[in-house]
Amino acid sequence: MSVLDDTRQLLRDLISYPTVSADSNLGLIKYLADHLHSCGARVDIWHDETGTKANLFATLGPERDGGIVLSGHSDVVPVADQDWSSDPFTMTERDGKWYGRGACDMKGFIAAAAAMAPRYARMELQRPVHFAFTYDEEIGCFGARALAAALQQRDLRPAVAIIGEPTMMQIIEGHKGCHEYTTRFTGLEGHGSRPDLGVNAVEYAVRYVAKLLELKAELQARAPADSRFTPPWTTINTGALVGGVAHNVIPGKARVDWEMRPVQPRDADYVSTALNQLCQEELIPQMRRTHPEADIHTEVIGEIDGLQPMDDNEARDIVMELTGCRHADVVSFGTEAGIFQTLGMSVVVCGPGSIEQAHKPDEFVSIDQMSQCLGMLERLSAKLV
Repeated sequence: MSVLDDTRQLLRDLISYPTVSADSNLGLIKYLADHLHSCGARVDIWHDETGTKANLFATLGPERDGGIVLSGHSDVVPVADQDWSSDPFTMTERDGKWYGRGACDMKGFIAAAAAMAPRYARMELQRPVHFAFTYDEEIGCFGARALAAALQQRDLRPAVAIIGEPTMMQIIEGHKGCHEYTTRFTGLEGHGSRPDLGVNAVEYAVRYVAKLLELKAELQARAPADSRFTPPWTTINTGALVGGVAHNVIPGKARVDWEMRPVQPRDADYVSTALNQLCQEELIPQMRRTHPEADIHTEVIGEIDGLQPMDDNEARDIVMELTGCRHADVVSFGTEAGIFQTLGMSVVVCGPGSIEQAHKPDEFVSIDQMSQCLGMLERLSAKLV
């Protein structure tokens, strides 16, 4: 069988595991672990605290620093309320495309990397190649953060990471961070006719959102002059404001879901400081004059590091050579790449398929894109010997 045929079968099998982020990924991880172990790879599986999710880290080649990581996340987004033309967890092929949930985001790259493992295993590798497959990227990159901690404990220092998110095989050397929060307001319920006896959580939430809007405008003026992002500044989005039960009831609880996508770390610090000052010096003291137990609490849903473009980037240089592409771009969507960068690796994002297909019904990756990806990974062999 050709490597493309092997990849087709691997992808078919991977799609059959419904690894929606809310569910376990253990079946898929065991499948990949068995495949890589059969190739002679040294395989580690690290579970999360619940025991229902796991990261896989496998190595071919010598036990030393300086290796190249091929990375992808195993989880996919839900298919509920989406109008699919076929079973989303049964891969179908038509019009030169492979359809199924996760086909491009991002089981296509995982399948290609796994298909190359037997070929790498037959080589006299001088530089290790690592396979890193994570959980829960879609809901906060929790798996990648746990993997980073595990690698630090092992004192293992790979040099290069290629993150195979769908980029149409274009090289991405930078992306914004993504910080997601839920801020909860606890006031005091009461009758609408006596607002002086209650603490209206919704009204305080509205004042908080007003500050978010003020900061949103200020961040535009803080955009770096050389920013390559679209838009070039750090953005804030208020995703939801929820609270209240009836017209005549003072709401005792409210919730604001919001996110920030920093182009530079100091913008995140600026926003955090401003909001903390608002809550501690103004909102909470006012709330507690009526109800001492009133409070505002912000829960961190996820703080995903951005990928910072670097002048010296071995990963970018390698992938440019492998693909023939002479240009590296930046994007506004987030990936796990920044987490690998914090470990001291040079990192790029480059994988088959389009981000425009991700998360949508009838998600697909074209066979041409998969062939291009396999070509890149086959040419990577020359960097390993």
